[in-house]
Amino acid sequence: MKKRDLVILAAALLFAMLAGFWVLHSDVLQTGSWGLSFREPGVPPVGNAGVDQLKRFDAAYLSNTQEKVIYLTFDAGYENGCTEPILDALKKHNAPAAFFLVGTYIRQHPDLVRRMAGEGHTVGNHTMHHYDMSKISDPAAFQKELEDVETAYQEAVGKPMEKYYRPPQGIYSEENLRQAKNLGYKTVFWSLAYVDWNRDSQPSADAAFQKLIPRIHPGAVVLLHSTSQTNAEILDELLSKWEALGYRFAPIGELFQETNSATE
Repeated sequence: MKKRDLVILAAALLFAMLAGFWVLHSDVLQTGSWGLSFREPGVPPVGNAGVDQLKRFDAAYLSNTQEKVIYLTFDAGYENGCTEPILDALKKHNAPAAFFLVGTYIRQHPDLVRRMAGEGHTVGNHTMHHYDMSKISDPAAFQKELEDVETAYQEAVGKPMEKYYRPPQGIYSEENLRQAKNLGYKTVFWSLAYVDWNRDSQPSADAAFQKLIPRIHPGAVVLLHSTSQTNAEILDELLSKWEALGYRFAPIGELFQETNSATE
């Protein structure tokens, strides 16, 4: 290889390294869908944004801790009979969870929402209509999507909703995260999930365990869908398997206490 070619190659490699460093360490968050890169079993994955980047917007995707703690979260846009057995399994294990619900769910199933709240779970905001919130630039429109859910929850439960937010489909922008923070919300992403949302193609129990057991890690925020028949059937056993590995389950509020203390 000629000297000139070596210089060009070295410059290209340096540029790639600097670009990667900028993506990981820049304070600017790129608009897109939340994603994860898993390196090895039992080790926290790398997210689209780092813990410190997200902290500026009161957002988190895991707890920066070595303690074996899991934060259980469920997303739901509709009801198909799977929520009751999921709540039963959580109650059996005394495991708190956060349910991120769309506003129409709260209006259509107030009894289930009251059960969630009454059994010590957090009900979070998944917006009124499950829109791609990154396309909503008008602050008033963004605020209405969240406040309408708050109103529905207040009417169903009789008390104010705790301000935890999960962007629909995990699609976010820096401006949306800033808007949520300005409204008093903490945004919750996740560090472990699997393909459980397709009701016409549910994974087998073995397939679910193969994804969820090896990839569990200290400080994990687990995203499951409470519309999944597989989740309804395996949750009791899944929680037992995680407990056998030494994990405990913590409420979502503890996530932000851990995140803040770890970075102060």
